Amino acid sequence: MTSLGPAEPPAAPLLECPFTQDDLPRLRMLVDQYADREGLPEPQRGDFIVAVDAVATNAITHAGGGGTLTLRRVDGHLECHIRDSGPGFTADAIPPLAPGVGVPGEGRGRGLWLARHVTEYLKVSTGSIGAVVTLAMRLPH
Repeated sequence: MTSLGPAEPPAAPLLECPFTQDDLPRLRMLVDQYADREGLPEPQRGDFIVAVDAVATNAITHAGGGGTLTLRRVDGHLECHIRDSGPGFTADAIPPLAPGVGVPGEGRGRGLWLARHVTEYLKVSTGSIGAVVTLAMRLPH
C-alpha cells in the first residue's frame, strides 16, 4: 500500500468518531454502513467489521477505556485507524499463532491476532501517547 510517486495529502476522513464501551454497537453499525457505501463486498465487509470491533475492544480494555476511530479511502483500500491513549505497544504483542482459548494466561492478543488474519493489512504505531492500529481491506476496482 505504499506509493512510489510523490506524497499525496491524507484523504479526508469518511468517518471520525471517539468511542467507549457503550459506543461499540453503534461503531460496528457505522463501519458497516460506510464500508457498504464504499463498495466493500461481503464477506470482506463482515471480516472488516469483526477486525475493527476487535481492535476497538482492545483499546477499551487495555488503553484507558476508549479511543478514536478514523475511516478513510486510501489507494483503493478502506483504511481504519484506531487511536488510543494507553501505554502503547508494538506489533510484537500480536502472537504468531492463535492464542489459547479457555487457557488461563493464554488468551491475550486474540483480538489483534484475529484482526491481522482477516484484514489485508495491519500496522501498529506507537506515538508519544498511546498507539494507533491501522487496518485495511482492498476495495474492488
